[in-house]
Order: sequence, then C-alpha cells, then structure tokens
Amino acid sequence: METMNDKNKALQESLQQFCGTEQFFQLPLIQTRFTDGIHYLAKKAGCFWLITDASVIAKSLMDKSYFITIDVKRLSKSESQQKGCEAIINYTDGNETLLETHRYNVSDFPLDELRLYFVNNTLMLPSEY
Repeated sequence: METMNDKNKALQESLQQFCGTEQFFQLPLIQTRFTDGIHYLAKKAGCFWLITDASVIAKSLMDKSYFITIDVKRLSKSESQQKGCEAIINYTDGNETLLETHRYNVSDFPLDELRLYFVNNTLMLPSEY
C-alpha cells in the first residue's frame, strides 16, 4: 500500500524529469505563462491555486526584479502553531533578497517545500530554466 509520503516522494522525483518545456500554458486573465512541469505539478498535486497565486504575486514584483524565486514551505505542526499558518511562500530576487511573504492559514499542498522561478512572465520549475 502506497503511503502519502511515498506519493509525495514520487511527485518530487517526477518533477526532476522536466528540462526545458515543449509547450507553454497560459493563465488568460493575467496573461502569464507556465511550463510543462508546472502543468504536471498542478494536475498531480491539485494545486492550480498555487499557479494562479504565484503568477499574480510574482508578476506584481517584476518592477523590483526581472527574476523571481518562489519558495513554498509547508510548516511542521509546531511551526504552524507558532506562526499561526500552515504554509508560507517567500518571493525573492534570486539573491536571497526577500521581496514579499505570503502566509496561508490552510494549505492542501502535498510537498514540504518547493522552489519555482518566475522570469519573462513565465512560471517554471528550476530544471526548466
């Protein structure tokens, strides 16, 4: 029987297979694009909300940096109690300069952590850059 940890590990490993992209997908409302790897992540993890949120926020930060890193962190139970939320997403300029932080009171995101890039109006996995 496959456990949730096994599924999460399999998802994390399968994300590493993406290198570049063959197809771009688009969020029509905000005119941003995302790659094959991000599309796969959204389908497998059921996190289309993450693509929308990350794209909207990163796009709003483009005047501060042309390259944005997006670090998703699901908090442990003790961290969650201490910080009053289940997940935090940090947006940086790629040189660890924090541009913005968003806290999520509730999160169904299955992975403990994940880094994404937003550059040229496109959300992607680091391996797709």
